[in-house]
Amino acid sequence: MGKQEINKKIAICFPNKDASPETFIQAQIDLLPADLVLYGGWLPKFYNDNIIITSRLNQRLNRLSTLIFRKPVFSYNYELNKLLKKNNISTILAQFGPSGVALLPFCKKYNYKLIVHFHGFDASVYEILESNKDKYLEMFFFAKKIIVVSNIMKRTMIDLCCPTNKIALIPYGPNDIFFENQPTYESNTFFSIGRFVNKKAPYLTLIAFYELQKEFPMVKLRMAGTGELLNACKNMAKAWSIEDNVEFLGVIKPEQTKIEMENALAFVQHSVIADNGDSEGTPVAVLEAQAAALPVISTYHAGIPDVVINGVSGILVNETDVFDMKAAMKKVFLDRDLAKKMGNNGRKRIEENFTMTKYIQKLRNCIYEI
Repeated sequence: MGKQEINKKIAICFPNKDASPETFIQAQIDLLPADLVLYGGWLPKFYNDNIIITSRLNQRLNRLSTLIFRKPVFSYNYELNKLLKKNNISTILAQFGPSGVALLPFCKKYNYKLIVHFHGFDASVYEILESNKDKYLEMFFFAKKIIVVSNIMKRTMIDLCCPTNKIALIPYGPNDIFFENQPTYESNTFFSIGRFVNKKAPYLTLIAFYELQKEFPMVKLRMAGTGELLNACKNMAKAWSIEDNVEFLGVIKPEQTKIEMENALAFVQHSVIADNGDSEGTPVAVLEAQAAALPVISTYHAGIPDVVINGVSGILVNETDVFDMKAAMKKVFLDRDLAKKMGNNGRKRIEENFTMTKYIQKLRNCIYEI
């Protein structure tokens, strides 16, 4: 390890430990790598393996001191700074805009370099943008870099008055295991994976599939993931009597996702802008599907057109247009040579532009250049 790397140790901060399995965060932790992992809220409460930043003893002393003297003995900022100094941290990489906002006063007070990585909702939900408008502006001018994952997100940051020279466009990369897939394109199964939430609109994917199934009763749809809309989608499948054609897989691991993609004909995802403005960044599953050599059928939404070339590596339709999505699914179902061609084109594009290696190297360059 060179002197530059030693002097530029980083702490990665994300809101909760449950988010760490997400591809982009876990990749940063493992591959950058992270010298310290902070989590437990926008302002982190824990580090590494559930160790409390402010010790229980100090918390008790604070309560006692507050009771007697009406002020705490130990401050959170003091404890966090002590932890970072002990680990020779010079830079904090904050995941999501609100985390950057929460850490901003601390970084300003103790002179830590701050990099903020936006991912989707933090750059799109109307309430978050409105309530953090002034705070984002202050953060933009203090932070060394603002990382975005799509061109549309970059435009949003510019509209919010972020200096363009601080914006780094760094799309995600898929897990390398998906490049091992060798689909035969003989399957009658479409595959979808993602949270069952409004911006991913799984019900619209289901409607498009239902229309396709009317014409081709042998087609199948396998949907992985969980979320607030899962039960509604299950009820839709029951109401339409297509339970034999649709299987809900729940949460699955990358290894199983790889198998599902290898046994599928195409990947489908009907992303839309939710009523509250919530939008995708660049969906990792779309990248994984293309790495797995599957044609992608999706929407002109957020960062998806940045990575899927319509008519080349997949087919994109307008948001909420379920009949165009049904037509796109029918097209690849009837033309397996086209499905294979699009799948191979997608894999080549990912290999050339969006690998995990490229994602991590761009992040490293972003960190080291500051």
